[in-house]
Amino acid sequence: MTELVSTPFPASATAADILADVDLHGRRYLVTGGGSGIGAETALALAGAGAEVVVGVRDPVRATATLERTGRTADRVHARPLDLADLASVRRFTDAWADDAVGALHGVVANAGVMALPDRQLSAVGWELQLATNHLGHLALLLGLRDAVVEAGDGRVVTVSSTAHLRSPFHFEDPQFDERPYDRWAAYAQSKTADVLLAVGVAERWAADGVVANSLMPGWITTGLQRHLDDDTLRAMGAMDEAGNRIEQPFYKTPAQGAATSTLLVASPTVSGVTGRYFEDNQEAPVLDDGTGHDRGVARYALDRGNADRLWELGTSVL
Repeated sequence: MTELVSTPFPASATAADILADVDLHGRRYLVTGGGSGIGAETALALAGAGAEVVVGVRDPVRATATLERTGRTADRVHARPLDLADLASVRRFTDAWADDAVGALHGVVANAGVMALPDRQLSAVGWELQLATNHLGHLALLLGLRDAVVEAGDGRVVTVSSTAHLRSPFHFEDPQFDERPYDRWAAYAQSKTADVLLAVGVAERWAADGVVANSLMPGWITTGLQRHLDDDTLRAMGAMDEAGNRIEQPFYKTPAQGAATSTLLVASPTVSGVTGRYFEDNQEAPVLDDGTGHDRGVARYALDRGNADRLWELGTSVL
């Protein structure tokens, strides 16, 4: 059995802590959903270490204003329009990257996502919207940017998953909930399993080009990701009191702490060469044969190469 990768960074480390002694001048990164939450903290930490950072967001003007209000290194962060649920938007983004000769891309953090949409919605290609946004859009983005990532010579791909993946394997027999009743949490869980499998697929296929890929659980953080949760759901989760005030549980992280593992995997020399793994709290997570009853670790089905291959073929068949 392969020994788990460990790092000197504690679970409480922030993204800035991860890069405290790292010089990223001359390097370029892309963070999807980098205009707010842990995506913004990832982007700002990378820029703070000297990198040029592009954030792919649906509203570049709003994202730029949000980043500038932090008073940090937003001058090295550039927002470009990107809607992962719309494959035409993804194509425009990747075409513009090539047309503008932006150059080598040293790392991509597939961070953007949606969670727990209350009703089943389908994308233009007939994919359930959480799966279309969290997985398919990122697959299309990575394929369109492959040349730029390979050009870097030591490119890294990072997919942001969730402990929710432990609650569902990928249902190849009915991924779009055509036959089974739609459940927002089952749909979200499946999409997060797909995110892990995406990293496995990239790690397997792009290794010969010097590219590594890993996935992660960022931790529990209060961000805009919870925007589709109603008050009753938040109360049931212990995240809201009866008066409607949000409750920060003691195990919750700040956005800066939640961005640490993404930042570690995309830019830290500590994990140079590591690929096809799943991390949480800045350490590689143990593999579980069954995710039932667990809130830590990675399910074996999410790291399975056969599953990754099937999902890759399913995704590329509609791109």
